[in-house]
Amino acid sequence: TTYSVGMIGLNEAWYSQAPRQSFHFFNDASEWKQMDKVGHVFSAFQLSNTSYKLLTWANSKERKRALVSAVAGFSILSSIETFDGFSSSYGASLTDVAANATGSLLFYSQIVGWKEIRIHPKFSFTRSNMASLRPNVLGDGLSQEILKDYNGQTYWLCADMDKFMRFPKWLNFAVGYGAEGMKYARDSENQNEGFNPSRQLYLSVDLDLTAIKTKSKLVKGLIYFVNMVKLPAPTLEFSNDGVKGHWLYF
Repeated sequence: TTYSVGMIGLNEAWYSQAPRQSFHFFNDASEWKQMDKVGHVFSAFQLSNTSYKLLTWANSKERKRALVSAVAGFSILSSIETFDGFSSSYGASLTDVAANATGSLLFYSQIVGWKEIRIHPKFSFTRSNMASLRPNVLGDGLSQEILKDYNGQTYWLCADMDKFMRFPKWLNFAVGYGAEGMKYARDSENQNEGFNPSRQLYLSVDLDLTAIKTKSKLVKGLIYFVNMVKLPAPTLEFSNDGVKGHWLYF
């Protein structure tokens, strides 16, 4: 039921405005500074991890739990390629499928190797000034922009440092990736209109909310989902313009 509702919602938010056509493939590997690919890695990981939590709650067999969860995460997200394949604005992407596999493997390898998750993909978003220039593609309103405006998205890998060394349990180390200056998907299109698309790398710290001890199942559930988001923290930004410091970056 959740999957069906999610697919219907995604179709309305992302695909409903584009005409349909026969199923086709499209090579989008060079578009949007690969921000969409990183998003696929994040989403596949989170779907796999959530599936694992549900199977653990259902008391399924340990030796099958991780594999089934990884396959579920990959399959659920890869089914979106069906929408892309029938949309005149997109096309099914093999590199998206590869990114989905990477996200599920990031989950699976940690469960098999460490018996726990130590490196957490996370997400943050700040509204950019690009969405208003092309709202039909980059989103019209905050709810759409979070999904569509790659200029405002940042994806992180947050390392649970106390699992590797003596370190405060509530404090993690984070590496982030983002891009900006993208009204269009390809660099040449942006440059023709005077935009300068560029990548950014971020180094930061992150608060690990799972360090909060509670017996409430509701609070534990809220912590699990909120912990997918990288909270604002002091951050160093590396880009073509050099190094920039942020007291708080989200």
